[in-house]
This record gives sequence, C-alpha cells and structure tokens, in this order.
Amino acid sequence: MNAKEELLKIFSLKLRTILGRLNISFDYLQEIRLRMNAPLLIVYENKEFFVTEDSKLVMDPARALVVNKNEIRETMEYISNYSLYAFEEEIRQGFITINGGHRIGIAGKVIMDNDSIKGMKHISFINVRLAHQVQGCADPVLPYIINKKYGEIYHTLIISPPRCGKTTLLRDLIRQLSNGSVYLKGMSVGVVDERSEIGACYMGTPQNELGIRTDILDCCPKAKGMMILIRSMSPQIIAVDEIGSQEDLEAIDYVIGCGCKLIATVHGSSIEDIKSKPVLCELVRKGLFERYIILSNIKSIGHLDEIYDSRGRRIYPFLEENKEKEDKLL
Repeated sequence: MNAKEELLKIFSLKLRTILGRLNISFDYLQEIRLRMNAPLLIVYENKEFFVTEDSKLVMDPARALVVNKNEIRETMEYISNYSLYAFEEEIRQGFITINGGHRIGIAGKVIMDNDSIKGMKHISFINVRLAHQVQGCADPVLPYIINKKYGEIYHTLIISPPRCGKTTLLRDLIRQLSNGSVYLKGMSVGVVDERSEIGACYMGTPQNELGIRTDILDCCPKAKGMMILIRSMSPQIIAVDEIGSQEDLEAIDYVIGCGCKLIATVHGSSIEDIKSKPVLCELVRKGLFERYIILSNIKSIGHLDEIYDSRGRRIYPFLEENKEKEDKLL
C-alpha cells in the first residue's frame, strides 16, 4: 500500500472515493478538513479549495460536498480502528498521530474533570494535517547557522507565519545536524515534540527521519521537556517548535546557561513582529538568539526571505559587492 492509499483508508468509504479521484499531487496537499454540516475543504499548495461530490476543486462553498454526521463518525472509527478508548490520552490533547506521521486534529464537546481535560465526545470537527518531509530544504540555511571557528552552531530562531514551512525546515536542520554534513560533524540532538509534528511518532517510532543522533520526547510540554533532555540525554543541541510562553523563556535561559545550543521556531513575520509580543521581546532584548531566519510564502512555501545576526544585521541575502563581508561573518 502506497502513502496515498495509507492516508485515504482513514476516511469514510464515500470520502476516500471522492478524495482518491482528485486530480492533484498529494505531495502538495497540506490539510483535509471535515466539519459537520459544512463543505469539504482542503488546503493545497497553501490555498483553500472546496471539494465537490464529483471530485472537482472549486472556490464556491455552495457547490461542495457537505460533510454529514455519518461521515465524521465513520472516519473516526477508521482513525481509531474502532477503539476511541485506546486513544484516550491523545484525544485529551486534541490530536491523534497516525501511521505515516499525519496528525489528526479533533474538536467537539470537551469533558472536564475539575481543571483538567478528561476526554472529548460528540467529535464534529476533524483536521487532517499531512506530514511532508522535504529533505535538503535546509541546505541554503545550514552554512549561516554554523560557527566555523568553534565547530558548533549558533542559537537559531526560525520566524514564520503559519503554513510557511517552519516545521519542515526545522525537521531537516535536525536531520542534517544529527547525521553530520560537509559543514559540521554529527551532533547529539534532543527534540521536544510537544504536538508530534516534528518526528511524528506513531506508537513510539518516528515516522519522519530526524537523524542517527537524535532523541525525541513525544507529546511533552516544551519547557518541561527541555529540562528533562538536559538532565537525561546530554544533548549538544535542543530543538523545539513554536515557543512563546513565559515557561518556555525560563527553560531557554536554562538550556543556554548549560552550554547547549538551541534551535526553535515561532509564529511571526519579522524580528519587529517578535519584539511586539510581551514574552518573545525578552528573547530579542537579551540577545539569546544569534541567528534569525525569516520565512514566507511569497514565492513558494518555505521561501527563505532573510537571515539576521544577534545585532539585527542582515547576513542574507547579500549584494554581490558585499560578498567578502558575508564570508567574514560566516
């Protein structure tokens, strides 16, 4: 069974037939959204489309197939292999990771136990986020985050709006730094994968290739996970996705104070945007990060816009006449 067939089998029989007939490349399919009594929607090449019953992509929601309660129920049965109870822990967190590393976000009626989420019922909304590895996408970035003088990497923050490839870039950086490259020998990398998006572990096994020297804490809060990795796995690099809380900031201080290098991502469009956010502005003010990588989707998903150093000096792209200066900075 190929990757496409493996993915489609989680949908109801009707939906898998409709989705299977779509005239698209599943390599560029990002999301499939099912909402009860709402049009079937996909995100393809960073654009939203509605899907008709005869497998056409349209912009008019009135022409699209309306997902009903039975389609949601049947799809959840296939996702959970007819045993939602077996996924109770994942459901409490709002998502299930399936074979292939795809993440199924779910929403419905939340069941509370005092201040804790006990579970969820009447699931009415499903968001299938497809896992895509783009090996080699970090090639243009890698030379800029390596300190050749000391044979180590710079503390690096990847800044990107949603759906612009920050997790994909982070994943490939982890892989290359773990395996080693022409720029640097392989290093021990600890990954705190709070939402199972980086390694996409399924039953404890990463579905994405993160390198031979990588250890993963799956479904673990970032701040707690960073502390655990420092104490237990002695990583040279720690990688986390989507920082932003005060706890994250305190853990980052601890990681850097221990001499471990850090690569992290954050939602944003620029360094100025990060400075406007209460907690994140502290990271910039303290100069904790030595490299800022800015992504966008202006030309394509994951387009590398700019790279800055800790002083806010742009080191990519450089004008041709500044090439000598660029070489000195690297």
